[in-house]
Amino acid sequence: MNDQRPTNIRIRKQSRFLELSYADSTHYGLPFELLRVLSPSAEVRGHGMGPGVLQTGKRDVQLTAAEMVGNYALKLTFSDGHDSGLYTWGYLRELGEHQDRFWQRYLDRLQQEGGSRDT
Repeated sequence: MNDQRPTNIRIRKQSRFLELSYADSTHYGLPFELLRVLSPSAEVRGHGMGPGVLQTGKRDVQLTAAEMVGNYALKLTFSDGHDSGLYTWGYLRELGEHQDRFWQRYLDRLQQEGGSRDT
């Protein structure tokens, strides 16, 4: 688990990225919008086995705070008031490693369900 914990975390407000650096020299820039729409919270993921609740209108969301939760996660707070997801180190690493796939899956779902990234 320690190999999944970032050695450096930076919030890049102007470019809207959460920047994560790791001991193995890996770096990821996770867009605020991606983090918001893929929040690990029950509010987003739902309570069952389905695809969860489609998040729309999050293109301009800002990350307003990040706080450590123990030694295993970050609690992120967004400008739309969402703050109930705990982003474990493993989940953040997974988002970084598979960012393109997650993003495309989200865009496909938006199109299929008639959603929009805009408010």
